[in-house]
Amino acid sequence: MLALIQRVTHAHVDVGDERVGSIGPGLLALVGVEPGDSEPQVRRMAERLLGYRVFGDAAVRMNRSLADTGGGLLLVSQFTLAADTRSGMRAGFSTAAAPEVAEPVFERLLAECRARHAPGVETGRFGAHMVISLANDGPVTFLLRA
Repeated sequence: MLALIQRVTHAHVDVGDERVGSIGPGLLALVGVEPGDSEPQVRRMAERLLGYRVFGDAAVRMNRSLADTGGGLLLVSQFTLAADTRSGMRAGFSTAAAPEVAEPVFERLLAECRARHAPGVETGRFGAHMVISLANDGPVTFLLRA
């Protein structure tokens, strides 16, 4: 499981004319599910998303986590994140979990994050064409693996 996280001042995701998820200050996490991902990866990724220190403390050092700040978390499934891009000029997707496998794993991650982070976890819509808007704060962007 992979997550590309970005510290944001705000972010939202639209499907067609409908806004399906929106947060203020916090993290946008684009999540790629890989074959074999299961409960251990879900628990580890939830722990990392909520505990990874990307927010500034009083000395402006990245020593505070989303759990510390109470910010929002916008989780968006993105199968292209798990693509194989090592060769050629076109991505291969054999390294990404099939939708029927990935969706329940992503939904489990969403449930785990919601259970652990009461301030607010929003999401996009699995498998839909989504338009994501964000203001990257920093910019601060990290690729996490579970």
